[in-house]
Amino acid sequence: MKKMTMHHFYRRAGGWILTLALVYVVFIASLFVMQRDLMYFPDKARFVPSEWALSEMQPLEVTTEDGLHLTSWYRPAQARDKLTVVFFQGNAGHLGYRNYKVRPWLDAGYGVLMVGYRGFGNPGEPSEEGLYMDAEAAINAVIAKGVPEGGLVFYGESMGTGVAVQMATEYAAAGLVLESPYTSVPDVGADRYPLVPVHWLLRDKFDSIDKIKSIHMPLLLLHGEMDQVVPIKFGKKLFAAANEPKQAYYVPDAGHNNVYNLKVQQIVLNFLNSLPTDQLLNAAH
Repeated sequence: MKKMTMHHFYRRAGGWILTLALVYVVFIASLFVMQRDLMYFPDKARFVPSEWALSEMQPLEVTTEDGLHLTSWYRPAQARDKLTVVFFQGNAGHLGYRNYKVRPWLDAGYGVLMVGYRGFGNPGEPSEEGLYMDAEAAINAVIAKGVPEGGLVFYGESMGTGVAVQMATEYAAAGLVLESPYTSVPDVGADRYPLVPVHWLLRDKFDSIDKIKSIHMPLLLLHGEMDQVVPIKFGKKLFAAANEPKQAYYVPDAGHNNVYNLKVQQIVLNFLNSLPTDQLLNAAH
């Protein structure tokens, strides 16, 4: 009788384990299929700069390597010694929500290029390689207007830091600003979901930690000390791997979406003012 009871128990336990295993496999498969829907949250509506108090900026139409016709926002620098800040937004919303970040740069006379991503008020669906192509198309359009690579500064926000880092490996820009960056997207995902094989699962990795080692331009890194979306330990690890010259400011009491306060605004302007403008001045002659 006891043997039959134990046998019955093992059969039931085996059934439960098999059921849990199947549920886990289905869960992982669903995550794999839906991963980009869980990673990108674009506002698909089409907007123009004037609707977001950025009347100085104009739509910049570009065509990507894979044939998409996208719109970025652009205002040229207002003096020959002023750099152009190329802004790469995070994974949600659209460019207009970042108007408060670029406003000080516009007021100071800097050129500003806000890169429009596929799927964010533009045709197409976002992906890592797609966003790189979008950034390249916008940057190349500005270079074609006469702005040298050394007249550009790349500014990445959150997920956009991965795009900024990639562009810094391709173009000899004057500087790089990373706001709330990460080492890689799988690193952050694995930290949050330790039971999910995130490194195997994710197709869009944005592996900044490996790329930052090959970048040799002034770096400013900004991160909120209370960031729960991308914990500050990832920003600090990325900063440690970066080459000099570099500087970091860790914002007290700031989370992921409120890093850009008045003090940070001034730190960014000071950083921009400190960057070399030799290529701009030489290009003007």
